[in-house]
Parts: sequence; structure tokens; C-alpha cells
Amino acid sequence: MTSESRRLQPRKQPRQVRAEHTRERILTAAAHVFAEHGYAAGTTNRIAERARISIGSLYQYYPNKDAILLALVDRHLDVGGAISARRQSEELPDSLGEIIRVFVRTAVENHLDDPQLLRVMAEQAPRSRELLEKVSEYERARVAYVEELLARHPEARVDDPHTAARLVVATIQLVVHQLLAAPDPLEIPRFENELVTMLTRYLTAPVAGEPGVGPHI
Repeated sequence: MTSESRRLQPRKQPRQVRAEHTRERILTAAAHVFAEHGYAAGTTNRIAERARISIGSLYQYYPNKDAILLALVDRHLDVGGAISARRQSEELPDSLGEIIRVFVRTAVENHLDDPQLLRVMAEQAPRSRELLEKVSEYERARVAYVEELLARHPEARVDDPHTAARLVVATIQLVVHQLLAAPDPLEIPRFENELVTMLTRYLTAPVAGEPGVGPHI
């Protein structure tokens, strides 16, 4: 483990219910502080005050606010992974468009936090090796799931299910995060409908070379 990784690691792993509750209070307080004050002004003193613990107690769990923010991002990823896993275990609709709607809605549900907090996590969180590996792991799992679905769904009209799956997963993740975290976020029902329509048309459009499909000019 590098010195940078050690700097971002929690100091204390909760092993008792009380310690876990304290850790959750710190993270919840940090989420409120970062959302209200931004990252620069979201000091550990403010976080400790919001959590109603001493600054010394906070430092028993986290060495600095970078480590706290990284823990918030980690929790955000875990929540998103859990929601995705639950949805994948449920029976999907028959229509490809409605399946895409499930994917989009799942991503939206994981980004309903305060837009300011989402911006802080996206722009300020340190990119540790462990975080990047977790992001890659989640992305590979989602791409594999979507690829398998596109390869067997009768409505899908793509030449390369793997590339199409990567495009779908990346588009949903990036567009949902960027537009819901914007200072003027879009109205969610309209945003969902437009994104579902865009992706469904891409996946179901006849490919060049099929009967009835003329050359692109």
C-alpha cells in the first residue's frame, strides 16, 4: 500500500454496533456539510460538529476529509451496486424499451442525493487505486449483463453486442450523473423518457445491409 493509499484509508474499522453507528453519523454529517458548504469549506470541524462528536473522535475513524469523501463515494457505489443487483434478480419486462427504462430508472434512483453533494463527489473525490478498481469491477459486471441481454433479445438490432453494451452502460452512467448533478437538473420524468427513447432507437434501428435499409448518404 502506498503512502497516498494509507492517507485515504479509514483509521478505525468498526467492530461493534456503537462504533458502526458513529461511523455512519460521521458520513451522514459529512454528506450534509459538503452539500451545504462545498468541499473547500466543508472542514472536519464542521463535520464533527454536525455529527455531535469531538474532533478527536472523528480523527479516530478518518485521518482527513479526503478519506471521509472517499468513504462517501465508496458507499455511493455500494448502494448503486446493490440496487443494480436487486433489479437484475427481478423479472424484466418483455419490451427492450421497457428494459432500458428499468436500467435508467435504477441509475436515477442512485443519484437522487443533493446535486451539490454529487458534484463534490464527482469533482473533488481523490481517485485511489482501490476506488478505480471498484468502479471498473462494477462496470465490467454491468456490461457483461447488458451484453448477454442484447445478444439474445429479439428486438436488439446491433452488430456488436459488446460494444453496444459498453455504450449503453457508459451513456446511462455519465448522462444521469452529469444532468442530475447539474445546478439546474432536468425534470426527472421527462429526462427519463428522452434518455430511454434515445437508447431504444439506437438499439432497435435496422443496421446497414439489412433488407430495406438503403446506403447512408
